[in-house]
Amino acid sequence: MAATWAKAPDFADQPARRAEVRAQTVADKQRYLEDGLTPLRCQACRSQVLVRKSSSHQTSVQWTGDPAEHCPVFAELSASGYRPGRPESCPHLERTIAWAVDEGLLEIPE
Repeated sequence: MAATWAKAPDFADQPARRAEVRAQTVADKQRYLEDGLTPLRCQACRSQVLVRKSSSHQTSVQWTGDPAEHCPVFAELSASGYRPGRPESCPHLERTIAWAVDEGLLEIPE
């Protein structure tokens, strides 16, 4: 039998523990991928995104569709060969997010 490697144990021999881990995974996904996201429309192109400020320096942006299909800046980046996950951003969206923070629409946790 060949040895296998896993990042974490699968708890196959502990059904109750396995169920606990799965339940916590669902809760973690909810917390990190959905909780605290606020819908926001870019003031320049009206693209809607979901935004969460975790600190004054950290912002999470989740697009509700393909950015290249909704935002002219991302469309230009995509046409130039850039792909999602790159560090480039849209300055218009960044300004909209800063405005939303200033207006109290997005809160930064203390």
